[in-house]
Amino acid sequence: MRIVPAVDIRGGFCVNLVQGDYAQETVFSEDPVAQGRLWWQALKESLPEADFQESIVHIVDLDGAKSGVCCVLPQLQKLSALQIRYEVGGGIRTLESIAKVLGAGAERVILGTAAYREPELLVEACSRWPGRIVVGIDARNGYVSLSGWLEDTDCDALEFARTVEAAGASRIIYTDILSDGMLAGPNIETTGTLARSVQIPVTISGGVSALDDIYNARVLVSSGVDEIIIGRALYVRQFTVAQAVAAARERS
Repeated sequence: MRIVPAVDIRGGFCVNLVQGDYAQETVFSEDPVAQGRLWWQALKESLPEADFQESIVHIVDLDGAKSGVCCVLPQLQKLSALQIRYEVGGGIRTLESIAKVLGAGAERVILGTAAYREPELLVEACSRWPGRIVVGIDARNGYVSLSGWLEDTDCDALEFARTVEAAGASRIIYTDILSDGMLAGPNIETTGTLARSVQIPVTISGGVSALDDIYNARVLVSSGVDEIIIGRALYVRQFTVAQAVAAARERS
């Protein structure tokens, strides 16, 4: 299982929200690019070269998620100049925006709201950029949430997962909103159920608070979950990237 450190950007700063609430924000760094470089270097120091080549940093444009317009292209270009491999989501809702983000050097583009509201766009994006389009499914109580978690729907997350797989998405990032930022552990059971409902790989996100959470999440590897995104726990120094990598790679 790969460790994927997160860098959430709002107002040009590296921040963390609690359950997606913009009123519950903590600023952890004034320079998100420097933070991304710090996580990338930590991954490099913790992994064999062959495995490091598959590493990735998770970038979230919180302003974009709220406004519907990607706001972090300058930061993405700087990350690419540093040869950091990253994925990015938040406010990417047109083919033109996808092209710009990939042109800036992103390895993967994450579609969320656009994937739900414009299924034809998702199909076209997956066709144009095979293997590069990821769908972020953010769920509250099992139902899809949109627009930076500000809008809830009556769409079942599992049903939506099957829909985006059929459209050609290369991966799903599943975030349990009620776990996110709470340092109370990820939702293992729900993520496993979703992962077993599709054939594409799944990334688990939200709630990692301790190394035990990583150990517990490894049971999901057999269900198709091969990555775990970690945010707040790294920032508040619950453990280091090196410790997280060791926990994820330790043989049972």
